[in-house]
Amino acid sequence: MSDEIKLSPAQIDALREIGNIGAGNSATALSQIINRRIDMNVPRVSMVPLDQVPDLVGGPDAIVVGIFLRVYGKAPGNILFLLPQKSAYYLVDTLMGKKHGETVKLDYMDESALMEIGNILSGAYLNAFYTFTQISMLPSIPALAMDMAGAILNVVLVQLGQMGDQALVMETEFLAEDDGINGHFFLVPDPGSLETLIAAVGVE
Repeated sequence: MSDEIKLSPAQIDALREIGNIGAGNSATALSQIINRRIDMNVPRVSMVPLDQVPDLVGGPDAIVVGIFLRVYGKAPGNILFLLPQKSAYYLVDTLMGKKHGETVKLDYMDESALMEIGNILSGAYLNAFYTFTQISMLPSIPALAMDMAGAILNVVLVQLGQMGDQALVMETEFLAEDDGINGHFFLVPDPGSLETLIAAVGVE
């Protein structure tokens, strides 16, 4: 995908609508899993150069949990879901029925729970894209790492090789009761995939 690609306001609005539907689906699924209300929205959708992605999550030195999935289908790409460390621990406490603040490091079960959240989020977003575009996209088994945001992104970029140089950023906010859990959901299309999706949406 060329770094010269530009999205029109109408195309951004269409992607935001798809993201909002995906977020609603994700919130419903999460609420059912943990048996409490979880709201999720997509306040911002934009194209961002990959080297700026760490800045969106507190800078390259910020400690985050990253969940990475490869997307297969007619519009292949990659999904990266980043949670600040504190938010990841809070989410684990919520998922595992612990007191908030109890989780101070991730064990195997905690990581499995977070990867399942990555599965749920990815499936919900990709299903929303399918509803709008009729393009089927399937996520791979997720991988998880906790490290500095810059380090995680560098590993992802190495895996991407000659893939897209921009990320379609859907900045997602989780709201659990009175406390917010902030997460960042990134879709990184392969060259040509974003154009395929936009063409399928049918918005100029």
